[in-house]
Amino acid sequence: MDPVTVTTSIARPREEVFDYLADVANHAEFCDHFLVDWHLTREDTLGRGAGARFRIRQRFNRFARGEITFIDVERPRRLVAAGRGGRYNRVELEVESQPGILSDRLLEGLLGARRFARRRYGKALRRLRAILEEGEQRGARATISGGARKPATGFRL
Repeated sequence: MDPVTVTTSIARPREEVFDYLADVANHAEFCDHFLVDWHLTREDTLGRGAGARFRIRQRFNRFARGEITFIDVERPRRLVAAGRGGRYNRVELEVESQPGILSDRLLEGLLGARRFARRRYGKALRRLRAILEEGEQRGARATISGGARKPATGFRL
């Protein structure tokens, strides 16, 4: 699939927007209309190495699992997330996808991946703008599978 570009302007300081986006658990709040069942890959949700797994809600997509990991974080200008999805995690996501084999490429074309990505990420950016500018109701944050990991983090005396 060729790259898809979706842009928006958010009337908040760059650092505030960056800090919100640098926490991978926040991504579930504005992408939960098409990326569901979020689970974090580690306890620390900030910075390089933070990641999450999710299910992609798309009609006729049999291999609707994906994951992202932050690979480059330079506050307040650069946040790069790499990901994988599709059958056996052969399709990589860089805001553009690179199907590993011909059958994945054909399936991506049949499912209308460009149109799907443009519409869904466009809505996600509108929701992100509403959350940061207007303080709209946020969705659920992503959680760690299985609950707290540190000793006594979920325990109250």
